[in-house]
Amino acid sequence: MRAATNRFHVPSRIITGPGASDHVGGEAKRLGAKKVLVVTDEGIVREGYVGQVRERIACEGIEVEVFAGVTPDPTMRNVEEALAVLKRAGCDAVVSLGGGSSIDAGKATSVMATNPGSIRDYMGIEKFHNPGVPFIAMPTTCGTGSEVSMSDIITDTERNVKMLIISYYVLPRVALVDPRFTLTLSREMTASTAVDALTHAIEAYVSLKAQPITDTLALRAIELISTSLRQAWRDNTNLEARADTMLGAHLAGMAFSNSSVALVHGMSRPIGAYFHVHHGLSNAVLLERVMRFSLAGSPARYARVAQAMGEDVEGLSDMEAAEKAVEAVGKLCKDINIPTLSQIGITEDRLRPYVEQMARDALASGSPANNPRQATAEEIVQLYMDCL
Repeated sequence: MRAATNRFHVPSRIITGPGASDHVGGEAKRLGAKKVLVVTDEGIVREGYVGQVRERIACEGIEVEVFAGVTPDPTMRNVEEALAVLKRAGCDAVVSLGGGSSIDAGKATSVMATNPGSIRDYMGIEKFHNPGVPFIAMPTTCGTGSEVSMSDIITDTERNVKMLIISYYVLPRVALVDPRFTLTLSREMTASTAVDALTHAIEAYVSLKAQPITDTLALRAIELISTSLRQAWRDNTNLEARADTMLGAHLAGMAFSNSSVALVHGMSRPIGAYFHVHHGLSNAVLLERVMRFSLAGSPARYARVAQAMGEDVEGLSDMEAAEKAVEAVGKLCKDINIPTLSQIGITEDRLRPYVEQMARDALASGSPANNPRQATAEEIVQLYMDCL
């Protein structure tokens, strides 16, 4: 039974479309920033995007410091190093430029600037006591939705745990969503991040915590991504397809941040923690198989997913239409070369020693509890093996 009352949180200001990034200086000034820390990675620096953003901030008379040490699946050390730069330079605001890793690292840096202890202390839900310094998120991929979410994922390398931190205080004050930043994204990264976004949208829609607003956003996100991703993947100069895919990811981010994700994400995090696979890719390799497992829990909702993906379900039962959704996802993943677990180097020999603990970690994350069909640890182990 779905909740009768709902809460919905998004950034207080969102600017989307080609040219959105041009507003970063004005937005930083509006937030009262005097010196901004840009949190990013070396790849974004090499693309020249950091220089562009730095110039736009500086044009408003605001000083800029850059931390470019973010790694894929950001770690506690990334956060500690960025925080040290922020404090040493006297920065009073944070701008994240990059994919989900840079945005997650920026979120953690912003809130740890005003809260004591280690980021490890805040794993879980609403554990921060103080709001962070003003934070602006600027995504450069068409995938994570982190720029509009209250979730933050930081890897604890000592425990091999991807810590899920959920708090209103990690929600960016401003999101600037500019598809021009995705024009240099590789085919592989385009595919994995966009299927990550599709996973967000589908799981937000079938989640037991779904609500009317998130339903609307999720279905539109599914429609946008499923109709534009192939073109965006084939031709990275197709700005219209890139813009639609990125908008879909953005809407999916709003949806899942307010209705939560489910079993795919619960299973995805241990893959990243144990095998250091990019978060988007680990979602992508699981999505089709986990959807098939979950259909019986909510066939009518999965049938609506099929419709949003453009499938003809006229005259079909809910379960028959739901199967069409799985088939459509499988075909899309095949068309954009999403690999299997084995194809990314996670063979049965490598998986077997960890798989039971991975299943326990997946359940402990809490996300599988939102799935329309509940999974036992033994069933999750089998799903991992099936995805090989």
